[in-house]
Amino acid sequence: MRIKPSIWKTIIKRFLTTQLIVFYLCLMGVQEVHAASQRVISTSPAITEILFAIGAGDRVVGVTDYCNYPKNACRLPSIGGPLNPSTEKWIALKPDLIILQDDSVVLNKHAKVFKIPTLEVSVNNLNNILTSIQVIADAMQTPKSGKQLVDKIKSQIDNYRTSIGNTKARHVLMLLSDTNDPSRDLYAVGRNTFLNELLSIAGGENILPDTMATYPKISKEFIIAKSPEIIIEIGPTANLSNEGILNRKKAWTIYPTINAVKNDRLYFVGADYILIPGPRLVQILDILTRNIHPKLFSSTANIKQEIISQ
Repeated sequence: MRIKPSIWKTIIKRFLTTQLIVFYLCLMGVQEVHAASQRVISTSPAITEILFAIGAGDRVVGVTDYCNYPKNACRLPSIGGPLNPSTEKWIALKPDLIILQDDSVVLNKHAKVFKIPTLEVSVNNLNNILTSIQVIADAMQTPKSGKQLVDKIKSQIDNYRTSIGNTKARHVLMLLSDTNDPSRDLYAVGRNTFLNELLSIAGGENILPDTMATYPKISKEFIIAKSPEIIIEIGPTANLSNEGILNRKKAWTIYPTINAVKNDRLYFVGADYILIPGPRLVQILDILTRNIHPKLFSSTANIKQEIISQ
């Protein structure tokens, strides 16, 4: 059967019209995928602080129980914690994006079940923190703000590196302050952490070997054997009054052979952001540097005996 030329023209015309429609729909789909999210759930304090720091805080509709900065974030609905999220709250908040850390297995699983778009970031080291700031900024379509924040942090870190220069590194033990009794086994900050990177920039040398876990449990015998020059306790229970600092130091005197005890180089940092790998990491760096190398700063800035409450 021979098809008339006029029919061929009709078929070709309809085919081309169909292809144009498909192309248009695909283009619209791409635009929707790349549209800036307007209802975002943050699943960690670091992510929350990044979102607000890049000027996207007004689009955050939910945070975790642990997000307490900035103040505006505290007023937002909580979706629970990373291990016990309230999926009912997720549904109620109607998010168009959930930003989570790449190790948040439970959160990721729930997001897939409810088919909520996600953005995974990593904040396990300094480079990844800076990269994640830009990734989040790009996703929120505020790339300029992200770059400005990253450049600012890099510049401030470089200033500390310059200040330290060739100053001799001090052997440091950084402890997670979860107990008031130094006679118990304690948890320390290992080398594979962003805190260790900041410690190194601040002119400290972690006494823990590379072979230890990220946050290993260590014994008093280990501390005595290593005899660090400086011991820095970090965490909520290290937020002490002057009297509390004196009492904690007194508890350490049962180990007089440890250099840090002998030379009164014990520091207690209870700042609530000390464990948060976010935009305030430069403040953590400042605290560490001032404790490890106080002579590099003016006497009025020496915080050796002061309470850190930034």
